[in-house]
Amino acid sequence: MDRTTTDGSTKTHSKTAAYQKSEAHPETRSETHPEAHSETRSEMRNAMVVVKGTIIGGTMLVPGVSGGSMAIILGIYDKLITSVSSFGKHKLESFLFLLLFVAGGFLGIFLFSRPILYMIQQYPMPMLYFFLGAVAGGIPLILRKAQVRSFSFRGLGYVMLGVIIVAALSMIPMESSQSRLETGLLGIFLLMLAGFIAAIALVLPGISVSYLLLIAGLYDETMQAISQFYMPFLIPLGIGLLLGILLTTRLLEKAMLAYPQPTYLMILGFVLGSLIEVFPGVPSGWQILLCIVTMFAGFAAIMWLSRKEG
Repeated sequence: MDRTTTDGSTKTHSKTAAYQKSEAHPETRSETHPEAHSETRSEMRNAMVVVKGTIIGGTMLVPGVSGGSMAIILGIYDKLITSVSSFGKHKLESFLFLLLFVAGGFLGIFLFSRPILYMIQQYPMPMLYFFLGAVAGGIPLILRKAQVRSFSFRGLGYVMLGVIIVAALSMIPMESSQSRLETGLLGIFLLMLAGFIAAIALVLPGISVSYLLLIAGLYDETMQAISQFYMPFLIPLGIGLLLGILLTTRLLEKAMLAYPQPTYLMILGFVLGSLIEVFPGVPSGWQILLCIVTMFAGFAAIMWLSRKEG
């Protein structure tokens, strides 16, 4: 009887001492779990950056699907713009983000671009409907970023303006500008200007860089210069490209912060305008059901990824 009482009092004393210790040092019971949780969330965010970079890299060679378009519907576009334009303010964070994104992009290019292109060649209608569904799945995220709460004709006007710009660019005849590059300072200036314009197309979604180079009559010369590593051509083009990226990203970042609704709605218009090239027509026969399935699959995949943003 005495032994039981002694054991019971000992256990009670131990519990009381443990409780008093936890009360005296609350950080021992509250900090460990949140830190682990924070690390897990950070690892998940980094993993999603790589995943989204892989998707963008894998789809870059799909006709009519620009990297910018995929970035905006995946919800990573504004982070890319900020990381480039404000790199000096947050060097480590921006460098890590861009490193993970570029790593994912190269992974996507090397692992998935060929299989995706093969699937599009073999099953063009269902695969392109998958991309149409993916774009549709990204629209709710763009509207949230645009802070759209109700329908307005002004908002529709911004979207239509973006569509018209992309459609107008696609209708410029490529044969009209077989350019012969000038030599000397004028030639260098024209190459820098071409690089600057190409940078705008590279940053803005829905606008093809290669198509703008074709319009300018520089596509073949650019491809030849890259294959031969011809620096007198590539250096001024690269300088213009770099200056264009820096200026365009800074202007876009300011526009997205100061005027989110017009900016994001025009970007949505760019994305929708680029679908003109992607749209494969109306399916028929057995392909109707398959296209419906693939379109909903694309929609669901992007909706799921959008919810994982951040």
